[in-house]
Amino acid sequence: MTSSVTQVLSKVPSNVLAPARRCLATLLPVTVLALSPAALAAPSTAEPDIDELPLEEIQTFAEVFEHIKRAYVDDVDDRTLLRNAMRGMLSELDPHSAYLDEEEYRNLRESTEGEFGGIGIEVGMKNNQLTIITPIDDTPASRAGLKSRDIIIRIDDTSTDGISMHEAVNLMRGEPGSELEISVLRSGEDSPRELTLTREAIHSESVKHELLSKGYGYLRISQFQTRTAEQAQNAIEEMVDNAEGGHLDGLVLDLRNNPGGVLQSAVDIADLFLDHGRVVYTEGRLNNSEMSFSATPTTPAGDVPLVVLVNGGSASAAEIVAGALQDQRRGVIMGTESFGKGSVQQVMPLGDNEGLKLTTALYYTPNGRSIQAQGIKPDVKVVRGRLEIDDSRFELRESDLEGHLRSQDQAAEESEVTTSERLRDDYQLSEALNLLKALNVVGRRGR
Repeated sequence: MTSSVTQVLSKVPSNVLAPARRCLATLLPVTVLALSPAALAAPSTAEPDIDELPLEEIQTFAEVFEHIKRAYVDDVDDRTLLRNAMRGMLSELDPHSAYLDEEEYRNLRESTEGEFGGIGIEVGMKNNQLTIITPIDDTPASRAGLKSRDIIIRIDDTSTDGISMHEAVNLMRGEPGSELEISVLRSGEDSPRELTLTREAIHSESVKHELLSKGYGYLRISQFQTRTAEQAQNAIEEMVDNAEGGHLDGLVLDLRNNPGGVLQSAVDIADLFLDHGRVVYTEGRLNNSEMSFSATPTTPAGDVPLVVLVNGGSASAAEIVAGALQDQRRGVIMGTESFGKGSVQQVMPLGDNEGLKLTTALYYTPNGRSIQAQGIKPDVKVVRGRLEIDDSRFELRESDLEGHLRSQDQAAEESEVTTSERLRDDYQLSEALNLLKALNVVGRRGR
């Protein structure tokens, strides 16, 4: 490689030779550090083809570098220019690849560990606009009513036009108790919403559960963390123990506004409901980026009827679970089309506590469907809304007459578990419960 670079540099004009040597001397070691251990372990026996090296582009890069050094209004050091070059090189690949300086690398580790100071949203770049993927449950963002696909156009006094995602994340994070002002543009609205939020220490509990009504359970997964599958299994077992007869007649798995998380956690959640077959597989250029995950015979949830709720905020690992259950016909997917984030990122440490986040593979459902930019389309489309009960009409029935005879069925109904208040405020969830009850009616008729 050294001899090839030397021959290339010998063809570069002398007026750009010095900056070209400085640039290449810095960039080439970074390229080696970015390789995976598997790639480094395989020595190459072939000498790189000189003709394949982009000589003209290297020359242009060196010229641009030198023009900035000599003519830019402010003095910029070589280190800053080279890091900006690496940042631009990665940001132009896709919205998720990025060069991480020391602060950004530390922030990423904090997010992975599940605790940081902020407002609790997952963001991404869509059409060069800072877009909310999903608000995290029980955070300032979710309580303020922020929604998936909202566009953030201003953070405090900084416009997000042309800003990088990592710069935006750094602006939104801060000490718990400090205030943050943002301007949000929502589709269908003429003017932006001006919001003032108070940052909190974000601790996200990933699993919630309750009985919606007699025999029907609700399992909410807000993101996929290391212990999510264990917590979900415990939640299912607790609902089974509390259900009449020791079994569930149906279960709603709520993956709405779930931005994803740990891949293995998503596989383990799918495995709670599947007893065989593939869950997900990945394909990429490196050997270690091609993986396949399958379900195990043990199935804690058994064959309980299942409805899975998804929406535009369901992304990545949430789409893996929904796609696996849909392809294996294990449950009915209900709601709206998911986000479509089907790529795999690896975080590679660099020197000086810096890092590289690089997209290395794509996810595929068991039937070979790519999630990337496609999303999961629901089997039953139901938009979100609020269920309004009309109590305005007066109807006289036998049960309203004083002294009416009570049947055994009526007495039993009055002793049932009270329907969850959650259903009144969540039309999609109410429809999911109705579908589960209908499936049970059809199932009983078929037996």
